[in-house]
Amino acid sequence: QVQLVESGGGLVQSGGSLSLSCAASGAIYRTNVMAWYRQAPGKERELVANATSNGITTYADSVKGRFTMSRDNAKKTVHLQMNSLKPEDTAVYYCNLRNIWNWGQTDFWGQGTQVTVSS
Repeated sequence: QVQLVESGGGLVQSGGSLSLSCAASGAIYRTNVMAWYRQAPGKERELVANATSNGITTYADSVKGRFTMSRDNAKKTVHLQMNSLKPEDTAVYYCNLRNIWNWGQTDFWGQGTQVTVSS
């Protein structure tokens, strides 16, 4: 099992910044992907950014140039720095870890943290 504990989030005005952190513990495989997803009310959960265990980071088009994801493999943490926030960034943000092995993969989720951007 893997445990993910998120911190950060909150309320910020449009154009402001927030930072999220996620600490992972437990059975983390050598090959894994850590990611941030978000889910706004009435919408499906969507990928915000992910970072592989070998250092590749990708972003959703909607956050490119505004959000930066980083990971520290030694500390088993990921961070999401969110700048130039917009009201449409309002959502519950979830940390995700995907363990990958030869014949499959397993996803683990954090409890979620609310990000609210006021206009």
